Amino acid sequence: MLDALQFEFMRNALLAGLLVSIICGILGTLVVVNRIVFISGGIAHAAYGGIGLAFYLRLPPAVGAALFAFVVSMIMGLASMKSKHRADTIIGVMWALGMALGIILIELTPGYNVDLMSYLFGSILSVPQMDLWYMLSLDIVVLLLVLFFYKEFIAMSYDEEFSFVVGIPVRTLYFILLAMISLSVIMIIRVVGLILVIALLTIPPYISEKYTTSLGKMMALSSLLGILFTMTGLWFSYKYNLTSGATIIIVAGIAFFISLGIDVLSSRFRTLSEG
Repeated sequence: MLDALQFEFMRNALLAGLLVSIICGILGTLVVVNRIVFISGGIAHAAYGGIGLAFYLRLPPAVGAALFAFVVSMIMGLASMKSKHRADTIIGVMWALGMALGIILIELTPGYNVDLMSYLFGSILSVPQMDLWYMLSLDIVVLLLVLFFYKEFIAMSYDEEFSFVVGIPVRTLYFILLAMISLSVIMIIRVVGLILVIALLTIPPYISEKYTTSLGKMMALSSLLGILFTMTGLWFSYKYNLTSGATIIIVAGIAFFISLGIDVLSSRFRTLSEG
């Protein structure tokens, strides 16, 4: 793959994969331990409505998607707090409406020539340098926020009720987390597409959770695994001329099932040794 680095688009793709993997490792860990995978999926898919709106209004797609995803994330957050027993229904409806709105607005856009596949399955090989600066800035902001509120995020993630009782601003932290997810989803879509966002957010933390003993270590290992999956997927994509986003997720999925297999084998081994 070293010969591919002579091309600027490949260097940009590697940097994008690195930056996205870091943010997925950090936020994906919080998504998994706070059990908000469904909300994250809803935000990602509803963001397609923002993409359609941006094309229809002749705005930059990233701006439209970011604003739309932010608004949707706040509504979903309110729904999950005010009506927990109906939250999944509300999120599911917004998920579907966002997708439908995006498709209709894109179809209504004069001179329709949008490559839907690049948004559904990602286009990491076409990431411009300007997007890399956005990714780097967002990585820094997310990292600083998580470091600043690290103890509070730990408390919220593992005992929300106790955190609320002792005066930790749980609701504020929850909405900060949703805001970070909504803005990060836009850069993740560039790499693997909105259909595959959840896989990159959740697979590395799921694997990391078994081998770490703290939230910080889980974030670090998740980021490293994300980098490994992204780099390996890019290599296979380049070597065999495959869709990059889908190949990255295939690599992550294989690792996921290998980790499950290791769990089953180790469990049986323990059972046999104890017997």
